Amino acid sequence: MKEIRPAILMLILFTVICGGIYPAVVTGIAQAVFPKQANGSFITGKSGKELGSTLIGQPFSDPKYFWPRPSAATDFGYNPMGSGGSNSGPTNPDFIKTVKDRVKTLRDTGVTGAIPADLVLASASGLDPQISPESAMLQVARVAKARGVSEDMLVKAVAQATEGRQIGFLGEPRVNVLSLNLSLDGLK
Repeated sequence: MKEIRPAILMLILFTVICGGIYPAVVTGIAQAVFPKQANGSFITGKSGKELGSTLIGQPFSDPKYFWPRPSAATDFGYNPMGSGGSNSGPTNPDFIKTVKDRVKTLRDTGVTGAIPADLVLASASGLDPQISPESAMLQVARVAKARGVSEDMLVKAVAQATEGRQIGFLGEPRVNVLSLNLSLDGLK
């Protein structure tokens, strides 16, 4: 009993500290310092309705929209509950067929030349909200035709939506597909 009582007290103490106090403090700091990020970086429309998050990819298949990177969470679409890679290797016949089908879809829309990998390969999470500027530029002709706008206007929209490297040297330039498509919907 001498050893059990202190063990039970320590269990209770650490449960209160690690399970209650610490998360409350971290949440409070996050809400005070980074409220938008702490709440999921949601984009809201003019009506106040949440349209999506800048952190999670959204499904777009209409030709008038820029298409995102494919999702590996195919059973769930871009639902974060189904996040994860396919775990299929480059020699897996199903993986090869999936990539060939994605390439064919792009070719059927008029894409010629080399296709950036991020338009046919899902990321590890399957939820990436960004594509490379090259992938966005490859889609300009299709989107311009579907929207009845000039390609020059879309090239400028892609350039404005392109985010640089983080802190100037981390990662690669990228385009958030949801933000770009919403900006196009807002143009007249």
